[in-house]
Amino acid sequence: MSSSPRFRRIATAAVSALVLLALLVVGTQLQVPYAALGPGPTLNTLGTTKVEQDGKVVERRVVQIDGAPLDKTTGNLNLTTVSVSDGLTLFDALGMWMSGKYALTPRDEVYPPDRTTEQVQEENAQQMTGSEENATVAALRFLDRPTVLRIAGVGADGPSADVLKAGDVVTRVGGVEVETSKELRDVVSKNPPGTVLPLEIVRQGTPQTVSVTLAAHPDDPKAGFLGVAAEVANADPSLKVTYTVGDIGGPSAGMMLALSVVDQLSPGELTHGKFIAGTGTITDDGQVGPIGGITHKTRAAKDAGATVFLVPARNCAEAVSDRPDGIELVKVETLDGAVDALDAIGSGRPAPTC
Repeated sequence: MSSSPRFRRIATAAVSALVLLALLVVGTQLQVPYAALGPGPTLNTLGTTKVEQDGKVVERRVVQIDGAPLDKTTGNLNLTTVSVSDGLTLFDALGMWMSGKYALTPRDEVYPPDRTTEQVQEENAQQMTGSEENATVAALRFLDRPTVLRIAGVGADGPSADVLKAGDVVTRVGGVEVETSKELRDVVSKNPPGTVLPLEIVRQGTPQTVSVTLAAHPDDPKAGFLGVAAEVANADPSLKVTYTVGDIGGPSAGMMLALSVVDQLSPGELTHGKFIAGTGTITDDGQVGPIGGITHKTRAAKDAGATVFLVPARNCAEAVSDRPDGIELVKVETLDGAVDALDAIGSGRPAPTC
C-alpha cells in the first residue's frame, strides 16, 4: 500500500526542516579552526589616548617626553594595527570572508598549538616593550643625543660569564668603538673562536679593560661568540620617554613611535599638517623592518583619513597589490629615510614610492 501524496509532502517538509535546523545549529555553534584578520584601530602617536586610572578615565599622551623642551607638532603620525577575530563559528567565518574586509587564516598561525592564548598575548606585549625601547634609542641616535651600549644579560655558561656583568657599558671592542648591538656583533664575529678579545667598559662609573676568550658561534663555528645580550639605552637621566598604546602588541609600531619622538624633540613639523600613517619594526640603529598584514593596515589608514602611508621596503610589493584609492605608499628602509621622505612630501618634492 503506497503512501498518500499528502503524507510524502509532510515527510519531505519535516526532513527538510530537520536538515535546516541541523545546519543552523552547526553554523551558529560549531567553531572553525580559523581566525579572521582585518583592519584594526589606528592611533595618532602625536596625540592622546584615554586610559583608566584609579577607577577614572583620563587622557594621556601616546608618546610622553619629559626632561627636554618640546617643539610644536600638528597633523597625524598614526601607527596602524591588524584586528584578529577568534572563536569564529562557521557562519561568522563565512560572513567575514564574504565581506571582503577580512582574510581567514589557520588559527594555529596566530595562536600556535604549543602556546596558550595568554602566552601569545604576553609575547606580543614583550615585543611591544622592545619596540618602544628601540624606538626611543633610534630617535635619540638620529637626533645625536647621548646613548650608551650596555650589557643586558650574560649567558651563565658562555665565554663572558666570569668577565662581564649586566649593566656594564661597552665603549670599545678590540680597539674598535661600538655604539650599537649590531656593531658589537659585527666586531666580535669577525674574530675566530679562541681569540682573546679586549673590551673597554665602564662598570659602576669606573672605566676598565677586560678580556674574553671567544667561543664558537652556535650558528657559525668559524665566527667568534661573546655570549651576551646587549642593548642601547638613553644616557641622559633627565630625559624620559614613556608610551601609552593600550593593549596594542607586537613590534610593528616601532618606526611610527620613533618618528613621534623625533618630531617632538626637533624643530619643524615632520607631518607639515598632513595625516600620515605607517608601520614597520625598528632596530636600535634605525633600520626599518617588514611586518604582517600590510594590506589590512593600509585599508585601516585610509578609513581613518590618512593620505600618506609609510611602508617598509620589503612590504612594498604586497602593499601595491591592494592599494586603497587616494593614499600614497612611501617606501621606507631606515628612520633617516622616513624623515627625509616626510620632508620631501612637505616641500612638494617626490618621495620614494612603492
